Amino acid sequence: MAGAKPVGNRSPTPLQSNPPQGSKAMSYSLNRCNLPPWIVASREFNEAPEPISIQGVHASNQFLFRGLDEIASQAQRAEFFNDYMSVKFHLHQWEEQRSTQARRAIKNSYRRFIRGWGADSNSVEGAVLKGWVESRIGIPPIYHRERLPTVRYDDYTPYALDRMKGSARTNDINGQLDLLYAYTQYELGRTWGNHRWLRLFRGTYDADEHDVVERVSRREYFVRLNNLCSFTTDKERAWEFGNTVWSVSVPLCKVFFYGDLLPQSILKGENEHLVIGGEFRVKEVLY
Repeated sequence: MAGAKPVGNRSPTPLQSNPPQGSKAMSYSLNRCNLPPWIVASREFNEAPEPISIQGVHASNQFLFRGLDEIASQAQRAEFFNDYMSVKFHLHQWEEQRSTQARRAIKNSYRRFIRGWGADSNSVEGAVLKGWVESRIGIPPIYHRERLPTVRYDDYTPYALDRMKGSARTNDINGQLDLLYAYTQYELGRTWGNHRWLRLFRGTYDADEHDVVERVSRREYFVRLNNLCSFTTDKERAWEFGNTVWSVSVPLCKVFFYGDLLPQSILKGENEHLVIGGEFRVKEVLY
C-alpha cells in the first residue's frame, strides 16, 4: 500500500461497556461481531482499537486462510481469494443458469458492489455496503442520498429501498462481504504486522454539515462519520474531493477494503480505503 503511513502504538483508553446516553447518542442495531456497536463506533475504540471478527467467518472458511498462509506473493493470494469466492458462491456458474434473474444474481458479485461504490457511494451498491456495516457491526448509516433519522428510519427511505434492491440482485452478498472484510484484515495484518493505525486523509465539500461532537482546537475536533466512508493514503489526492481535508488516524481493524487489495480494482488509482465509521478525531490539513 504505497503512500500509507503506519501510526505507532498508544496507551489504551478504557472502553464504554454500555451504550452512550444523552442528546448526542444514536441508535444501534443488533450485530454479528465480537464487540458491541457503541464500542466500535466510539472515539475510545478508535484510540485503543481491538480486533473485530465477524461471527463464524474464520471457522467456516479455514481452507481459505490455511491456503493464504502458504502463499508468499500478495498477487497470488488475491487470485487464490478470487478463485475461492467464485467456487464458494458459484460466481463462475452464472452463464449456466436458465433464469435471467438467477444469472444476474450470481453474476453480480462483491466486485460489482465495490465498483458501484467507487462510482457513487449513494448508489444501490453503496446502500448494500452500508447495510453490511449495519448488519454485521451494528452501526446504522447517518446519510444515504439524504440525512437519515438518528433514532429510527422506516422501510421507505432511499437507503432502505436501495439496500433491498441491491441485496435482491445477488447471491448472499452479505456472506461475500463477510469474507471480503476478513481477507482485507488478513492482508493488512501481513503487511503492517503489529501496527494498529494508518494515517489516512479525507476530502469533503460539506465539512460544516458533519456532526461535530467536540472541538479540541480550531483545526482539530471529533466528528461523527457515516457508517462507511472513503479515505485515501494520498494527501494531495484528497484535495480533489473537497475544499476541506482531514488527517485521521484510522484503526487497521476498521478498514473494510482498500484499492490495492485485488487486481483490477476500480479504487486502486485513488488509493481509496473504505472505513467503518463512528466518532473520529480529525485534524484539518492546511493546503
